[in-house]
Amino acid sequence: MKGLLKQYLTRMGISFSLSALSGVLINLIIDVIVNATGTAGFISMSPQYVALFPTPVIAAYCNVLIYGLIGAVFAGAAFIYEIERIGFVIQSLIYFLITASASMGITVVLWQLHRYPSAFICTMAGYLATHIIMITIEYRKVKADIKAINEMAE
Repeated sequence: MKGLLKQYLTRMGISFSLSALSGVLINLIIDVIVNATGTAGFISMSPQYVALFPTPVIAAYCNVLIYGLIGAVFAGAAFIYEIERIGFVIQSLIYFLITASASMGITVVLWQLHRYPSAFICTMAGYLATHIIMITIEYRKVKADIKAINEMAE
């Protein structure tokens, strides 16, 4: 149990770091490109989000922490797939609910989606579609693995 906890905390730490770094790099690229094309002073955070903080710099730091938090939640929620007594479909549903709650909750704050209902619906639909595709691919892989195991057992 102790080793498993250490493994998941390590995964969460690595995922936090990679997500935060990726978020910084993506925002930097967007900011550089948009500012290079003539939109001076552009920052890749919504004005409503930046207004939640005393300075844009603090908003940017919190933005990086939030990116990392999303990555850590995704990595941490993967523990559900280690519970053998739960079927794959239920595992996938629980994983979706955990990650959707964190991701969409954070996204609503970052992008101020509560101010734009159509954007919220589109973002949620995209998130759901992505998970359906991921679950379908993984389900097919699991079925193929089970079939191969059963063929070797015969």
